Amino acid sequence: MHILAEKEKRVREVSTPNQEDYLEAIWRLTQEKGYARVSDIADRLHISQASVSKMIRKLKADGWLDVERYRGLALTPKGMAEGRQLLARHQILERFLLHLAIHEGSIIDHDVEGIEHYFSVETLDRLTALVAFIDQNPLWWDKFLQKIPPASKP
Repeated sequence: MHILAEKEKRVREVSTPNQEDYLEAIWRLTQEKGYARVSDIADRLHISQASVSKMIRKLKADGWLDVERYRGLALTPKGMAEGRQLLARHQILERFLLHLAIHEGSIIDHDVEGIEHYFSVETLDRLTALVAFIDQNPLWWDKFLQKIPPASKP
């Protein structure tokens, strides 16, 4: 079974990479802490609280989240599904880069952030299948890695 469920194959609904970053951050925070506050999101994304507040209003207006007074932010069911999918996309790209023997955390973070917003769901589903195949066939993948030069150091 693929991480991206068949029923979730669709055209991306979130209109900008920036909005995707916010939804993923809110999803992660609510999974880690049970809630997400403006200050938590600002810290996670390394941006100002004013910028977060502005985007929160946009995401709320678009139906991605609710603002609960004194309790923080809560993703709507639509926002929860999208956040889950965005995190799955992020994680599969991290796993793929690790399979490519790229182990420097800062490189992985930089590269994933740079490319994650530009994959179609169909392409990502194929990449998910490839990562699963690599996991199930490590000797095959090791043969491939032996044929390519090692990653250069930054």
